[in-house]
Amino acid sequence: MDCDVQKTAVEARIAGLVRSAMGPRDEDESPSAACETVLGEVTGQALTSSEGGKRLRALLALDTFDAVRPASPDGDADAKRMRDAMLDLACAIEVFQTAALVHDDIIDESDLRRGKPSAHRALAEATRSTSIGNGLGIMLGDLLATASVDIANTAARVLHPHDAIVAAFLNMHREVEIGQVLDLAVELTPLDDPHALAEASLNVFRWKTASYTTIAPIELALLAAGTDPRQARGRALSVGRPLGLAFQLADDLLDVTGSSARTGKPVGGDIREGKRTVLLADALESADGSARRELADMFEAPERSDEQVARAIELFASTGAIDRSRDRIARLWRQSREAIGAWDLDDGARAAMTAACARFVPMA
Repeated sequence: MDCDVQKTAVEARIAGLVRSAMGPRDEDESPSAACETVLGEVTGQALTSSEGGKRLRALLALDTFDAVRPASPDGDADAKRMRDAMLDLACAIEVFQTAALVHDDIIDESDLRRGKPSAHRALAEATRSTSIGNGLGIMLGDLLATASVDIANTAARVLHPHDAIVAAFLNMHREVEIGQVLDLAVELTPLDDPHALAEASLNVFRWKTASYTTIAPIELALLAAGTDPRQARGRALSVGRPLGLAFQLADDLLDVTGSSARTGKPVGGDIREGKRTVLLADALESADGSARRELADMFEAPERSDEQVARAIELFASTGAIDRSRDRIARLWRQSREAIGAWDLDDGARAAMTAACARFVPMA
């Protein structure tokens, strides 16, 4: 199916699923009138936060499902029912991503998401209270995360094996939650051992990003298409783990080489936040003594000015850290392609899988 057509279908379905997931299920147990306005703001923000994005995860799940399932005759009602359920399962991953981003923006104190006010900032403005806005943002993320499980469970009743699909979806939740803990732990990592910092950052990429961005979409699609659970997990890891790392490296690179118009966030946002990244580790490792000390002092300070952000980007380039990230991305992308090549697919299906994965590394 055409990528744009699939993306449109995903976007429309997410809106419907999120709308139906918000609020109480029992009609005779509605919230009090005094609180309906705030609940309405949260519901509205759930829809706003769910809009936009490239939908790479959903598209990867759908393309994987289409590549590996046996062909069905046109008009096959069971095949259509399964494909519709797979669409919902793919959307569940996207709803979970929105939940994770809402929480991430609170942790990072981010003002923008996809070019719009982040959810907790919008809710703070609506309630005229920063603390209430943050609290509502946390609950919004929880509501969306719960909704994602509900959506996945309902879809898995049509797909088989139900229990394996739900277990894989819950494992995706768990891995991202572990990844968020590791992400915060990395911020305590000293800057005097760049190699250890790079390894720790890449480990975060595996747990926090690859788990739900590339591994789970592939694993869930393979399960839904009838692949043995052990084989589905192995294949998903072999392709999704290097692809997820490459994707996050590319995203971090875009933070310093892209533009606000393209990313929806200020250029150098990770630097401004003082995040410990692979780019920083590579720059520290290659910099001379004075530049290394300058970078360390900059990232150990409580905040960084616009001039320091620009200087850090300059040092990332002059030390070769940017080029080194590009080399890492190319190497990881090659590993993913080789893993796809080891699958038992015909030429058309292999090309479709490779094209689906290539969306994650447009610069490779």
